[in-house]
Amino acid sequence: MKIKFKRRRLRTYLILGSIWVIVGIPAVIYFPHNIFNYGYLIIGILYFCIYLFEHNKQYLTIENGIITKNHLISKKINLVDIKGIRKFSGDYKLKTDTDELIIDTNLIEENSLADLETFLENLNVEIT
Repeated sequence: MKIKFKRRRLRTYLILGSIWVIVGIPAVIYFPHNIFNYGYLIIGILYFCIYLFEHNKQYLTIENGIITKNHLISKKINLVDIKGIRKFSGDYKLKTDTDELIIDTNLIEENSLADLETFLENLNVEIT
């Protein structure tokens, strides 16, 4: 099961990437000797890369008894190791004996958030 990012977040990265590339292409064409103009293109490409990564991976992945928070350095927790779930100001903190995973619910699409809450309730772990 994938827990998706809000569409607005993904769209924002796509728009920012487009704007930086649109600004960068004429800057590089008309002023190729100014190396700072290449920064516009680099920033635009980085925004596109973030968009593609987040669009393909999404925020959370729950498979084979493991919950994974997808970032450049992903964080994984086995579901059987979860000792407690704490809900604090809308975020969930999943705790094990050695590790914890914080889930920011502000980044999650509404339908996916409902799926996540249902999934967490079915874990048979007390939510405080």
